[in-house]
Amino acid sequence: MNVMAFNGSPRKKNWNTVTLLNNALEGAASAGAETELIQLYDLNFSGCISCFSCKKISREKDGVCAVQDDLTSVLDRVRNTDALIIGTPVYYGAESASTRALLERLCFPYNKYSKDRKSLFPRRISTALIYTMNVGQELLGTLGYDRHFSITKTALERHFGTCELLLCTDTLQFDDYSRYESEMFDREAKIKRHAEVFPEDCRRAFDLGVRVALSA
Repeated sequence: MNVMAFNGSPRKKNWNTVTLLNNALEGAASAGAETELIQLYDLNFSGCISCFSCKKISREKDGVCAVQDDLTSVLDRVRNTDALIIGTPVYYGAESASTRALLERLCFPYNKYSKDRKSLFPRRISTALIYTMNVGQELLGTLGYDRHFSITKTALERHFGTCELLLCTDTLQFDDYSRYESEMFDREAKIKRHAEVFPEDCRRAFDLGVRVALSA
């Protein structure tokens, strides 16, 4: 089995989102999966350009985005993968720009404009979304984050298959809070939480990877 993961954070090494993704892939590998981590910010690509080529009656293939850029070959490989894991930081209540562009290009070609609305993706596969964010758990509902996460989760379920959410809240943003304008945050509390809670988040990500692989 093959598990593809996407890091939608511009922080590509040793930070919250990529650390959780690496743990998820370690979990998938422990269950026998071959794994691949794609750094979205290493690629030059756009979101959907609304050309509707994927909806033309004369199209040669279903589910193919006509845009040609660095994401094209990646989307080709998605057609043959057994599971997808997408990790992203939360910026203003939504995914990072690169993650959102990926989701548009990933999902829209499989969105069938017919009455049955059946997905054009050829199989059902497992998917997962890992969100990292600065806000605490208690603010998710107040700020409406939970509703947005649910919308994205539903889109992946409709097009591909089951989708699991992993939310990592109240994350450590800086390695040195004294270097940045950050007086609204309790620096010591952030550091303490990262030391005590983030390892548990990593364990949850590992377990998620195992489940995703075993359900593939």
